[in-house]
Amino acid sequence: MTSFTDAFAQAFLLISTGNTDLVEIVLLSLRVSLVALLVACLLSFPIGAALAISRFPGRQAIILFFNAAMGLPPVVVGLTLYLLFSQAGPLSVLELLYTPTAMIIAQVVLIVPIIISLTRGTVSDLLLEHGETLRAMRASRAQQVMTLLREAHPALLTTAVAGLGRAFAEVGAVMIVGGNINHVTRVMTTSIALETSRGELAMALALGMILLLIALCTNAAVFALGPRQREMAHV
Repeated sequence: MTSFTDAFAQAFLLISTGNTDLVEIVLLSLRVSLVALLVACLLSFPIGAALAISRFPGRQAIILFFNAAMGLPPVVVGLTLYLLFSQAGPLSVLELLYTPTAMIIAQVVLIVPIIISLTRGTVSDLLLEHGETLRAMRASRAQQVMTLLREAHPALLTTAVAGLGRAFAEVGAVMIVGGNINHVTRVMTTSIALETSRGELAMALALGMILLLIALCTNAAVFALGPRQREMAHV
């Protein structure tokens, strides 16, 4: 019990003193996950909305694919990207393996199906409400997509948070393609796994508390902004 208490005390000390290694790991984690989220949202929102309003052969198969991909095993994604980026892989010329860029790509692959599927569901519901109006106005597909995405922005904020949560929680894929290299690709989740295996509970607990705090603050912000954005949407 004494060692456990000491570990917590040391963890709080690491946080309160702004330990250099701790800050570096947290900042890299934020950079990787936020960039991955931004890229995933830019790709996924239009695709999800387009799937909601379009009707074409194979549409249902694409929807089923993205729904199934929401449960992609991260280690499989990591292994696939490793094979692509390794020296024997077709994308070895890009030299992305064991870099933050490779970690961002891995997180984007994992986030995109979630955001596309949730966006499609949200826009489909809005289409039932506004579809007749948009058709009466003879809006083009692109105009319909943009209009419905604007109407859906409160729900899309929650969708983005769901993607961010997946990104922050990711371990397997980013460890495989990033290598968990100190001062290069070591992020919070991979550091927690490493430090725990070493028995260095203080650093693991400090990172775990920060990760939990980020998750709580993000969800609290969405909860606080949600009603306000819904009111703005009805103005």
